[in-house]
Amino acid sequence: MTSPGSRRFGWKFMLVGLLTSIACANAFAQPAEPVSDAQREAIVNALMQRYTGDVPGASLLVVKDGKPLVERGYGYANLEEQIRTTPATNYRLASVTKQFTAASILLLNQEGKLHLDDPIRKWLPELPASDGKITIANLLTHTSGLIDYESLIPSTQTAQIDDNDVLRMIAAQHTLYFPPGSAHRYSNGGYVLLGLIVQRVSGMDLADFMEQRIFQPLGMDHTLMYEHHRGPKPAHRAYGYSKIDGKWTRTDQDITSATRGDGGIYSSIDDLAKWDAALYTDKLLSKASRDLMFHAHDPTDDPDTDYGYGWRLSGDTAWHSGESIGFRNVIIRWPKQHLTVIVLSNRNQFQPYPLALTIGELYLLP
Repeated sequence: MTSPGSRRFGWKFMLVGLLTSIACANAFAQPAEPVSDAQREAIVNALMQRYTGDVPGASLLVVKDGKPLVERGYGYANLEEQIRTTPATNYRLASVTKQFTAASILLLNQEGKLHLDDPIRKWLPELPASDGKITIANLLTHTSGLIDYESLIPSTQTAQIDDNDVLRMIAAQHTLYFPPGSAHRYSNGGYVLLGLIVQRVSGMDLADFMEQRIFQPLGMDHTLMYEHHRGPKPAHRAYGYSKIDGKWTRTDQDITSATRGDGGIYSSIDDLAKWDAALYTDKLLSKASRDLMFHAHDPTDDPDTDYGYGWRLSGDTAWHSGESIGFRNVIIRWPKQHLTVIVLSNRNQFQPYPLALTIGELYLLP
């Protein structure tokens, strides 16, 4: 797998090439002059071209100093009904969900209802004795050593699995990949367990907890945790697609699409702008909690990237991608520069991280 650092290096060449071509086309442009708004818009349109036309699309947000500079939809949210994407289109966030699960844990920690060094068996006693040294903090940082639940799903499974299925599968294991805290291995199952801990500590369903404690206070009116055939459905929903035999085919759900703490939220760039703004203030999380969320916790498995609580940390950026069947998403924040780029897409093609990084670097230019 290519590291974030090498992907960033490659996309910088693309950015330089685009800037050069625009400058050459403009007889009045000088290399030393600042990049104009028109130049930025032309570059963004060129970069997003792959999402335009009669294809599954994307929504793009660029916000700086609290002001949206780009807030736009491309392509289609629903090919069959020819419904175009907009800034209000809701996409399955996949692993971008993890930052909200981490925030839920931090809210309960702020209130003294749990502690990050609590052994997870305190709240999930079904887990075996072999998990006795795993703490909540280990789950947050992917240093638990838990066996991946995806590898435990029977090959004959056709029905969707839910959070309780994940707990049962993990509880049946009596080994770990490594001693807790000694190494880093990305764990979707760890974040499913965090969601279950939120439920047990709060006495609320995870979807209700996030609705009442995060989404409503921030005015994220169309964001929700969604399970197929259960609960309210996302408004302005994008359906996921995969290119199969040269044709875009709806692939919106699979057997892991009903797990929640690791990837179950649907949201839009409109609502995520409110989430991003809240991360600069004490409106939701205290400064101490936000410092914990964006602190680099060792060990990690990538020399270019550290991990906080639900966030990857690379250089000046805090970011996280999310992939599930038919969806590819990313949020990248440059907190010191008060810049954020979000790309949400409803297709299985193209990694949006290098794209969003390139767009962000464009708006960091003078």
